[in-house]
Amino acid sequence: MKGSSRGNRIFSEENSICGQKFGKLQNSPEHNDSAFTISSPPDYDPDYLMGAEEAGPTSPLKKSPWSAHMNISDDKNNSNDSSETANESFSPNVLMGSLVREEGHIYSLASSGDLLYTGSDSKNIRIWKKHHEYSGFKSNSGLVKAIIIAREKIFTGHQDGKIRVWRVSSKNASNHRRIGTLPTLKNYIKCSMKPSNYVEVKRNSKVLWIKHLDSISCLSLSEDQTLLYSASWDKTFKVWRVSDFKCLESITAHDDAVNALVIGFDGLVFTGSADGTVKIWRKELQGKGTKHFFSQTLLKQECAVTALAVNSNAKIIYCGSSDGLVNFWEREENLQHGGVLRGHKLAVLCLATAGWGPHLLVGADGHTGPVKCLAVERDNENSTPGEKRWTVYSGSLDKSVKMWRVSEQAPPMVPNQKHQHYTSDGYCVPMLSAAPSFASRGGKMGSRRF
Repeated sequence: MKGSSRGNRIFSEENSICGQKFGKLQNSPEHNDSAFTISSPPDYDPDYLMGAEEAGPTSPLKKSPWSAHMNISDDKNNSNDSSETANESFSPNVLMGSLVREEGHIYSLASSGDLLYTGSDSKNIRIWKKHHEYSGFKSNSGLVKAIIIAREKIFTGHQDGKIRVWRVSSKNASNHRRIGTLPTLKNYIKCSMKPSNYVEVKRNSKVLWIKHLDSISCLSLSEDQTLLYSASWDKTFKVWRVSDFKCLESITAHDDAVNALVIGFDGLVFTGSADGTVKIWRKELQGKGTKHFFSQTLLKQECAVTALAVNSNAKIIYCGSSDGLVNFWEREENLQHGGVLRGHKLAVLCLATAGWGPHLLVGADGHTGPVKCLAVERDNENSTPGEKRWTVYSGSLDKSVKMWRVSEQAPPMVPNQKHQHYTSDGYCVPMLSAAPSFASRGGKMGSRRF
């Protein structure tokens, strides 16, 4: 992975044609809350790591636990001393094991405490607890493309364009009951009464604006969890009220499929599309409700935007693309381009962020197929006052989920680290990794839609 701190400011004006501006990037102070991006699927290559010493002080490369083997400190001696101290004092990063249930490719993940929800093309949502299959539920149709948890509700987005809502039983936590489908029948009927609620999608063909016409690509929640956002390959994103599941808005956001949507700092909404753009939308109070308005085009490029992630505390936005690059922008007075993370040879299919310290590692063997989704959960049980630990889950089209234990102060991983392989009944099969690589390279996707 190669970090670049060249000052390319990409924060276009609303009337910009190409969507790119370049200017001098001013040095910014270190953020108190350092940020780290897990991007998938990386492929360890020393050639891509050259030039790490040139990474700027605010570059995520210098703050990533995956770079612990690299000497990117301004003072190499201090870096070596720090590394030796980490080796002696802190726990190593490890691949803990794999969760496997041979029923389909893994397309979505969501974690909540000690529970992990997995979605696949089998239409099943599986729930795992402490390496065992704990429970599960099944939708009537539609590959499970996205899962998000809002307190006692679980929202799942599907390839059939529908969002399904589930609730955990108050009597038995392992039972989940479907309590709705978005759009709701009530909302659909009420909306269909007015001709103005129909929009033209094709010549002589009109549909209700509250309905997605293509696959759901991602789901996101507002910070207070009162609004649900859904993005779709139909070029739109929609806003739903969580309390009654009513569709409040539908915005035609891009000229091609919307592959990613995240809620950012200052109430901003970021969308990324197969049309190669990242756009920013602002939320404004209007009467008793809110409306979303186009604000800026952050990026415009030839290749598809495939993933977005935001670290709200550090005010950094990350963008993964089909060309394997991860661009990032930092918010000071304005969003300024902080650099490019290089290391992927194929499309970056997913990103996740967490508040990480400045040390890193090279991990153990990864998947045999493209990594499609990531989830991160704070490991409070094994964390100490001087050492924060995280559990990272990676879901792949190889039909497995891998679990990684990551420490902010950990030394590099030891090659040939033993890890465990778990089947759905909790049976543990010892496995021996052959090469120290956190995640194997992903496969090429035959579409700009992801």
